[in-house]
Amino acid sequence: MQAEFNTVDIPGGQGFLGTNTPHIPSDEEGPLRENEITPFRMMRTAVTNRMFCEFVEATQYKTEAEHFGWSFVFNTENTLNAQSVSADAPWWKQTQGAYWQKPDGVQLLDDALEHHPVVHVSWNDANAYARWAGGRLPLEREWEHAARGGQGDIPFPWGSAEPAEISFTPCNIWQGSFPQHNSAADGYKMTAPAESYEPNAFGLFNMCGNVWEWTAQSYKVRAHSSQARAFKKRMRGTKVLKGGSFLCHRSYCYRYRIAARTGNTPDSTTSHQGFRLVFDM
Repeated sequence: MQAEFNTVDIPGGQGFLGTNTPHIPSDEEGPLRENEITPFRMMRTAVTNRMFCEFVEATQYKTEAEHFGWSFVFNTENTLNAQSVSADAPWWKQTQGAYWQKPDGVQLLDDALEHHPVVHVSWNDANAYARWAGGRLPLEREWEHAARGGQGDIPFPWGSAEPAEISFTPCNIWQGSFPQHNSAADGYKMTAPAESYEPNAFGLFNMCGNVWEWTAQSYKVRAHSSQARAFKKRMRGTKVLKGGSFLCHRSYCYRYRIAARTGNTPDSTTSHQGFRLVFDM
């Protein structure tokens, strides 16, 4: 079916991908290159809990987190239904019962969260939704072109000004000392409503911060050094996510930039991954 969504027209032409000033070289953020972009339409926001609920009610779809019986939840506490899976990031807990309707594995969504981005959705889940909606996930170059809002080679959707802990909070990221203390100076400790903060010049909300967004792109790196080859092997089969999330902080994960990128396996689900769709014109 073709569902109705609040979209904006994204003009075609020359679009930028990457940057000549990479902050995380191992992610291969650079170099800056130009691509020819075909016009498309893009959702103004990430898919929300309410939107995803309509899909589930129409199709009886079960997400991969529901099939697995657990998902990854950001949690610095020790709880009975969760266990750390990485010594490098002990705040990520494999949490029994966590899925899109129970983001923390315990509490069902309430009405206050219906306009927040849906999370705990895998790349496979996002594509299932896209097929139902008559859209698709964006290519990485399309996502960056849209995020730049026609403003050229800028680091953030709002321009070049770096977010500040208190005085300038244009997006939903971590404030304070990660992971011990989040001051929530931007108003939110977890996700914010999908239509929050000022949109970019194309009218798109939260292209950086709030939740990572799946793209259609496979994560590929050029393997020149032994370190790069090891990284390439580790990332084999993963898909690109863009935009950073409410957990990003410059001291830990400086990826709330347009050129920044990360990857995850198509069946992975976490409490800070979502998606938005594009539609061909």
